[in-house]
Amino acid sequence: MSMLNRIRGPLGALALAAVAAMAPSGAMAADPIKVGLLEDISGDLALIGLPKLHGSELAVEEINKAGGVLGRPLELIHLDPQGDNARYQEFARRLLNRDKVDVLIGGITSASREAVRPIVDRTKTPYFYTNQYEGGVCDANMISVGAVPEQQFSTLIPWMVEKFGKKVYVIAADYNFGQISAEWNRKLMKDLGGEVVGEEFIPLGVSQFAQTIQNVQKAKPDWLLTINVGAAQDSFFEQAAAAKLNLPMGSSIKIMLGFEHKRFAPPALNNMHATANWFEELDTPEADAFKKRWRAKFPNETYINDMGYNAYVALWLYKNLAEQAKSLKLDDLRKVMATGQACVDAPEGKICVDPKSQHMSHRMRLVSVGPKHEITVDKDYGVIQPYWLGEIGCDLTKKNDKEQYTPTSLPKK
Repeated sequence: MSMLNRIRGPLGALALAAVAAMAPSGAMAADPIKVGLLEDISGDLALIGLPKLHGSELAVEEINKAGGVLGRPLELIHLDPQGDNARYQEFARRLLNRDKVDVLIGGITSASREAVRPIVDRTKTPYFYTNQYEGGVCDANMISVGAVPEQQFSTLIPWMVEKFGKKVYVIAADYNFGQISAEWNRKLMKDLGGEVVGEEFIPLGVSQFAQTIQNVQKAKPDWLLTINVGAAQDSFFEQAAAAKLNLPMGSSIKIMLGFEHKRFAPPALNNMHATANWFEELDTPEADAFKKRWRAKFPNETYINDMGYNAYVALWLYKNLAEQAKSLKLDDLRKVMATGQACVDAPEGKICVDPKSQHMSHRMRLVSVGPKHEITVDKDYGVIQPYWLGEIGCDLTKKNDKEQYTPTSLPKK
């Protein structure tokens, strides 16, 4: 068995030490592989962005202890765009053109990803996007590591309708993530015979929700879909609790991404439900070993969120791709992805890259928050493939669309 097979994916501390001990003393003497990282660690999204930096730092440390990538150490070059999309573009150009990074990772919102993606597309640099998102990007330069709607909304929304009822009110951030996620909700609710009784799209930075709460009370939904984003918009939960709104809530980003159940006093997040590939309360031997390693390095982390986890997994996936390809070139990495064997043994379980879309399979679980903000797992869906882009005609093994599709996109011919 090759060393690659033995170290496939994130490893326990004992295995890492064993591999490091086996590495030749001169194995890390080569020039470093430059990893460009764009992650917000200040501004409105810093709370959820800091774990992304930490996950990247942990992965780089572990990978370097395990012999690096192709015998070369990883060098992390991090820039903080502070939630500013113009700065995302400026920093992406700096990393790609001046620093000549071998791989680019990051983008905290879908708007920041779309600001960066055209710049990356003019290069031959692989770009890893490590967030869950609204789905639909068919782009050969981009590898998407987070969960997508067919893994989250297609599980969550039917469950919410069955458990709580067919009338939903949507509170969403007013940019492409919120708009397209709401589109997904409308499609799924229509398929289920449900009704969207209200939608509100809230600009980032808004923190007052008295009128929204009144609108919800007037509409009388059975439940809320909360896809609001950022520290300011999360003020909704405390205000809704104070107003005794007391409605069940569902989300693709709450709990595992924004860890609101840790940030707010009970019962503000009571009766919140989400489908996630990672949440810190996940209780498996692999997850426990990962959490132990993380907290040994970052003991004061408020919560190991799914974006930090995805950032960690992305670098192990990059290592696996490069060592299978014996190359850092995008075209060679894509040849590995095209085989369907681009996988990583992640703390959630074994997950793989879909060759057509370059999105990842994920082990999905539905989790709920109780009155004391305790977390329970209500359903385990097993591994779900990222199938939707393939259904509408995205096939990156044949052509590079460089587009983002939405639920209303016509099937490609």
